[in-house]
Amino acid sequence: MSETALKAPGVPHQSGDANRWKALVFIALAQLMVVLDATIVNIALPSAQQDLGISDGNRQWVVTAYALAFGGLLLFGGRIADLWGRKRAFVIGLTGFAAASALGGAATSGALLFGSRALQGAFGALLAPAALSLLAVMFTDAKERAKAFGIYGAIAGGGGAVGLILGGFLTEYLDWRWTFFVNIPFAVVAAAGAYFVIREPATGRNRSPLDIPGVILSTLGLVALVYGFTRAESAGWSDALTIGMFVGSAVLLVAFVLVESKVRAPLLPLRVVTERNRGGVYLSLGLAIIGMFGLFLFLTYYLQIVQGYSPVKTGFAFLPMIAGMITGSTQIGARLMTRVPARLLMGPGFLVAAVGMLLLTQLKTDTSYPALLLPAMLLLGLGMGTAFMPAMSLSAQGVEPRDAGVASAMVNTSQQVGGAIGTALLNTIASSATASYIKDHIGAAGGARPQQQLVQVQGLVHGYTSAIWFAVGILVLAAVIALTFVNAGRPGSTLVTGSGSASGEGAEQEVAVPVIAH
Repeated sequence: MSETALKAPGVPHQSGDANRWKALVFIALAQLMVVLDATIVNIALPSAQQDLGISDGNRQWVVTAYALAFGGLLLFGGRIADLWGRKRAFVIGLTGFAAASALGGAATSGALLFGSRALQGAFGALLAPAALSLLAVMFTDAKERAKAFGIYGAIAGGGGAVGLILGGFLTEYLDWRWTFFVNIPFAVVAAAGAYFVIREPATGRNRSPLDIPGVILSTLGLVALVYGFTRAESAGWSDALTIGMFVGSAVLLVAFVLVESKVRAPLLPLRVVTERNRGGVYLSLGLAIIGMFGLFLFLTYYLQIVQGYSPVKTGFAFLPMIAGMITGSTQIGARLMTRVPARLLMGPGFLVAAVGMLLLTQLKTDTSYPALLLPAMLLLGLGMGTAFMPAMSLSAQGVEPRDAGVASAMVNTSQQVGGAIGTALLNTIASSATASYIKDHIGAAGGARPQQQLVQVQGLVHGYTSAIWFAVGILVLAAVIALTFVNAGRPGSTLVTGSGSASGEGAEQEVAVPVIAH
């Protein structure tokens, strides 16, 4: 090992010092594009459906095709990033995402639109883990890493709400197709900047043969899981195909774990997920996303259907949440991450978000935005921003450089699967509660149409608040898991790499030295 391989805590040793902050700009831009795409299309969906003649039964595939490809291929994408090199995977992912977006914007049929969304998801699955693992191997000094992940965490958390604003503007003032075309300049700028600016450390490549059985089992297992939850939302939990998807997913994922424990070069080395800190991060983050994704859906419908907001006004209503996330990530999380253990940011962060969610259980048909929605959104943003930042950083802390891509893919997988579960689970709870409320109260409304409409609107709000109560419980559970599982102290330094070999043959060697100061 070279004598410069090990550094004292707090002393940076990465190459390209002058460039890595510029590189962060392009990595953050790419992450913003991916996160935007998760919500920007939702607001444009009614217009696209009408323009292309997509049936009500098939419109879900605009969202589902993306979620299936993205969630199913993430682990594969993370492994490819480790094999090809993160910079190369990042640039290829951006280029492919731009091409798929152009295809979606130019779509002349529903099938073409669904196909373009699947392609976006596939290239996003290559791009997202490459972006996060680039940060993990480029920023190894504790304080600089905290700042970098603070920015990244704010974008990862707040980008969805930005997508609602941008989607509202583009749909209302231009055309739904621009919700796809807008990705192209993002991707071109990020890819060009990354190509010229990013200097990926030479060590840490994983050149082992690709684990084909692992790829097949993990992809099919995750696709079955995501599709099962997505189908449950539309067809119900007792539907035969829904149950079949869940059973099939369980069998495939158990088989995947067995294969990974036996093969020489596994797609997902079990050491990545069995370490208690990373396992706690993946689990708590996935649970938190379940609550947040459901909330985006409910508040969007509440503001537009119940309160009568326009798409643009709805987007702006989410601004306090974005401001809270940016503040929580960059001013609270990033400043405290090197001073206090991660669990003391993640646990309280999730609890603050739960308090914000608890306020939203008091929603009524005529709730005042400044009195209730504004403070609730601020608390949600502050809490999630504070928790996200150390979670993102800890997800790759102490992992061997050759596993950085797949460790980053696990963070994205927990979020993507959490999003699919949250949308389906909480929407099903809300729909059931709404139907029950209307059934119990419609008789008292008599035959008067205005009274019946009022009962239906009240039923919608009752459904939303019923589901939000579950989201509160899920966030509390995320806090408990973070406080229980995550036991790492404040970081002194993270990844350390060196090259050389004892035999003198120049073989590459990776050393992970997590230095924790308690």
